Amino acid sequence: MALIEKGAIVKVYTVSTSIKPPSCIADSYGTPTGLHAIADKIGSDQPEGMVFKGRLPTKHFSEYEGEEAEKQLITSRIMRLRGLEPDLNSGPGCDSYDRYIYIHGTNQEDQIGQPASAGCVELTNTDVIELFERIDDEDMVYLRI
Repeated sequence: MALIEKGAIVKVYTVSTSIKPPSCIADSYGTPTGLHAIADKIGSDQPEGMVFKGRLPTKHFSEYEGEEAEKQLITSRIMRLRGLEPDLNSGPGCDSYDRYIYIHGTNQEDQIGQPASAGCVELTNTDVIELFERIDDEDMVYLRI
């Protein structure tokens, strides 16, 4: 993923996207494509590694055990995406916002760089915090997988 400021690439991040093929269809678990905006930024006051459930902080991922610790957890920061292209990633049956598509951190950082998510864009915790601090609400995100 490239961060572009004033028309120039200023940073490239290694990410993970969906295990499933790219898709904008609801319940497909594919990462949606097309133009999006940052709709919500969540977690600015939380420590690195905090796990979010229902967009609320719970506890650090190191405190999870067993099967729960093996799941792909949403960690550190959330940037919720809103699709901007009607009938592609916005509207009934395809809406990225309604699908809860995020850019977020993960407890499974060893999987970054390969397909691993259920539709979201995952980064390392350090990278997601850095990106979170560099972007604003309504900044544009173009997803092409």
